[in-house]
Amino acid sequence: MNDEELLQYSRQIMLPQIDLEGQQRLLDSRALIIGLGGLGAPVALYLAAAGVGELVLVDFDEVDLTNLQRQIVHSHEAIGTPKVHSAQQTLNRINPRCRTLPVHGRLEGEALEEAVAEADVVLDCSDNFVTRYAINHACVRQGKPLVSGSAIRWEGQVAVFNDHPEAPCYHCLYGDSGELDASCAANGVLAPVVGIIGSIQATEAIKLLVGTGEPLSGRLLLLDALTMELRTLKLRPDPGCPVCGD
Repeated sequence: MNDEELLQYSRQIMLPQIDLEGQQRLLDSRALIIGLGGLGAPVALYLAAAGVGELVLVDFDEVDLTNLQRQIVHSHEAIGTPKVHSAQQTLNRINPRCRTLPVHGRLEGEALEEAVAEADVVLDCSDNFVTRYAINHACVRQGKPLVSGSAIRWEGQVAVFNDHPEAPCYHCLYGDSGELDASCAANGVLAPVVGIIGSIQATEAIKLLVGTGEPLSGRLLLLDALTMELRTLKLRPDPGCPVCGD
């Protein structure tokens, strides 16, 4: 790090759990962010600002007027443009030192496997079970930690999967319950709720990259914003899980 970088990240470097070594780890890291919507927006903003060296931004969608209520990485001027390019422009203004790699489209099959294999941490900010299951499968196969978040209405949840060999995976928690999927478009969501969940995802990713603290591994953090209550449920690996089980 040069003098300007030391100054830019000085408030993080002051934290004994990060220090110079931890900040250098962030600068040398690559995070894969799948979904640049309500969750991916704060995730991308905070990881770029914190100094994660490379961010791979994945989304197939374009910015729509209805997104602006909560997807804070986009602006009114970006309506009609790919979300990955809109996010890239915003992140470059916040931290031009952070290298952003936009992928406009869906990551599937070998492309998903390669992207996961090249990442140090994967953040699932998608909004459907099919994508979440595919991401989880790839993370299990490639041995990569997965920070998963979701939010709808006034509720949200966050968990970390696959960060060590004995950890449960996403499928251990949800099984084959994809038919229970729900969307913000059909149910609504409060803007700050996705901000809270996305910020927690970014925090967990930083902890994993630095190697400090206790990640939400084997734990599911639940938020009820109407009552402003947080609960944590313990998760156990399913020995019969078809993805990570025996």
